[in-house]
Amino acid sequence: MQYLAPADLEGALAAVADGNWTVLAGGTDFYPARVGRPLTEPVIDISGLDELRGITVTDDSYRIGALTRWADIREADLPRAFDGLRLAAAQVGGIQVQNAGTIAGNLCNASPAADGIPPLFTLDASVELTSQAGRRLIPLLAFLTGYRQTDRRPDELVTAVIVPRGVEEAFSDFQKLGSRSYLVISIVMVATVIESAGDGIIGEARMAVGACSPVAQRLTQLESELRGLKSSDRLEDLPTRDHLTGLAPIDDVRATASYRLDATLALVRRSLRRFAEST
Repeated sequence: MQYLAPADLEGALAAVADGNWTVLAGGTDFYPARVGRPLTEPVIDISGLDELRGITVTDDSYRIGALTRWADIREADLPRAFDGLRLAAAQVGGIQVQNAGTIAGNLCNASPAADGIPPLFTLDASVELTSQAGRRLIPLLAFLTGYRQTDRRPDELVTAVIVPRGVEEAFSDFQKLGSRSYLVISIVMVATVIESAGDGIIGEARMAVGACSPVAQRLTQLESELRGLKSSDRLEDLPTRDHLTGLAPIDDVRATASYRLDATLALVRRSLRRFAEST
């Protein structure tokens, strides 16, 4: 096995230019997937690139470095709209995983049950990809192309997650159902961001569901129907199974597909109830 730990981003990009490397960041998915067998593929370990860690604020966005740990996000002083992402960060594995696992690793692993993806969907996040040829920015919705598949090219590294500014004071929530509170793969996740247009009226709503399809899905029909309603309109009564038609849950050892749909509906209603109670 060939192993390389570059000292800086320039060295890392030069190394991956030939497209034959497996990229290692926090390793919280990489190593468990290989228990009991030797590592044979060439590995480039970028976990030491401090330049890719941290959260910075610009005039138009929040920039979350690719190697920012979930513990960093959990403890970050971020505005209300990030509450859902911070709640998700506090439930990514246990404390040890949160101290090692990275936001880019969560996205690149592209698991249907990745806790970080639904809240980032509701924040309209984009992914910054960098190669020796330059940088490109792609919406997270387009970056995730299928079950454990992304639009990252072999010669690229994810260098940041970008969240646009403008909704800092929006309501944000994250609901996760598992067989226990922590150290568990999600059965269902629901993330919510709701912007107020004043007087309790909903301006924009974004709701995303994870672990119920190969890639997390936005509930676009429900989002559309929520616009213009008031927080006093018994919002929790609005969602029905018809709003979940874009989901494709499976039967597995954690839950049946039918149970997942029932649980999704319950969590969507719970999140809307929390929004109403917060206004």
